[in-house]
Amino acid sequence: MKKILFKISTLVLLLFSFLLKAQDFQGKATYFSKTTMDIDFSKSGIPADRIQMIKERMKNNLEKTYEFTFDKTASIYKQEEKIDQSPNGGGGGGMRMMMFGGGASGKYYKNIQTKVAAQENEFSGKFFLVKDSLTTYDWKMVQETKMIGNYLCFKATAVVERPVKREFQFGRGPQSDSDRKEADKKEEEQKNMKEIITVTAWYTLDIPVSNGPGDYWGLPGLILEISDDNTQILCTKIVINPKDKVEISEPSKGKVVSQKAYDEMVVEKTKEMRERMQNERQKSDGGGGSGRMRH
Repeated sequence: MKKILFKISTLVLLLFSFLLKAQDFQGKATYFSKTTMDIDFSKSGIPADRIQMIKERMKNNLEKTYEFTFDKTASIYKQEEKIDQSPNGGGGGGMRMMMFGGGASGKYYKNIQTKVAAQENEFSGKFFLVKDSLTTYDWKMVQETKMIGNYLCFKATAVVERPVKREFQFGRGPQSDSDRKEADKKEEEQKNMKEIITVTAWYTLDIPVSNGPGDYWGLPGLILEISDDNTQILCTKIVINPKDKVEISEPSKGKVVSQKAYDEMVVEKTKEMRERMQNERQKSDGGGGSGRMRH
């Protein structure tokens, strides 16, 4: 298998070398990303029609299409804009995108030569530029292949450690001081907990660029498919040297912060927002059947 892989790799690299040597080499790929999330509405007290509306809003936020523009060393990964066709448009009964990921994200730039990543994020009406070193994946090659479109792809896996995801809960949440303290304690414990996840990638030697969607990279060919916990990313279209090329440059919009500092800020601001909403609800005598999402 290793000899076959070497021969294929050598042949493809020779065939592709004239493109990579060209100063204006560029590729453009389209990726579809889908994240699944199980949420129990049984104790939420939310009417059935409203639950359906919330699910439609969740689907809109959890299924996305991205445009990935790349050259030999750098890339831009950006979500395609789409019109919100869910009920009530952007209202959604208080469901906003920021609740699912810390704000609407702009361009995600990475340079595999300098090992630098930068992403434009908007959160709470402010713009941030999250800059950090590239995530390093310890890929293990697997003797398994499959076709994705017209491309022969090889499998690789990597084991990563990440913070445990916070649970989403719809309902009125803790009402008494003791219940709120218990909830805060549980949240603090979860913040320090880790989980082990196996990431599976499928890459093609037909495009020998060590890059891929999002923060994935580091394989001897372009990554066309990713399975990462409850998120699936699949390439649906590739164009090599498109007629209309775009500039691939590091973004500069927003206040520069590290990934760690940005994540901590999002957690803190979200907690403040949740407490403010809860206080307002208590002042209005508990409201009536409104949904609440707890991180």
